[in-house]
Amino acid sequence: MINEIKQIVALLPMKANSERVKDKNFRDFCGKPLFCWILDTLLEVKEIDKIVINTDARHILAEKGVIETDRIMIRDRKPEICGDCVSMNLVLADDVANVDADIYLMTHTTNPLMSVDTICGALRAFQEARATGQTDSLFTVDKVQARFYRADCSAVNHDPDNLIRTQDLEPWFEENSNLYIFTQESFGKTNARIGKQPMMYEGPRFESIDIDDQEDWNFAVIAAHYLLEQRGNGS
Repeated sequence: MINEIKQIVALLPMKANSERVKDKNFRDFCGKPLFCWILDTLLEVKEIDKIVINTDARHILAEKGVIETDRIMIRDRKPEICGDCVSMNLVLADDVANVDADIYLMTHTTNPLMSVDTICGALRAFQEARATGQTDSLFTVDKVQARFYRADCSAVNHDPDNLIRTQDLEPWFEENSNLYIFTQESFGKTNARIGKQPMMYEGPRFESIDIDDQEDWNFAVIAAHYLLEQRGNGS
């Protein structure tokens, strides 16, 4: 059971500036700042003991009404790990080194549509697999069954002279950057959120939108309205 774990900490890194969509983390997204969507969802997951926001934007969070509480810890990002070209694993390493936990769950402000059910399902799957020694970390994926080509038009995963139905192709799995679960031990072995013995977790496709650019933002708005309508109808 999830509640057997002593301490589950969610890591939610958040920077002030964004290159491709200006100020996207704090921009209004369907009625509230983008970051509030995933923060509110994490707060609903009762198994999460603490949410750590590693940020260079404490002042902006304060303006939006977010301050430290018994469940929210705001950590000021060190200057040496600020900037658009800094590896996210360096930011996570700083959190892991300074905030103890039995399990770390990491997500992004740019994954606004991920649900409580998906997070709890991933936590449960990880803990069950870890208990039997099958895994040391988890990351979410989208399953893809499609015909891929290289830039020179040569086929990657199929034979153009012997076409089979796409649903019969070998499935490929795309890391969607929505959710990562790991431990201090697994992180120490790879210096990364994906350990030496990872497992994949496939969540609902509508929830897996990761907002990188304006096109992603526009699509996410459409998806958010759809999901809100479905939930409002009790679906």
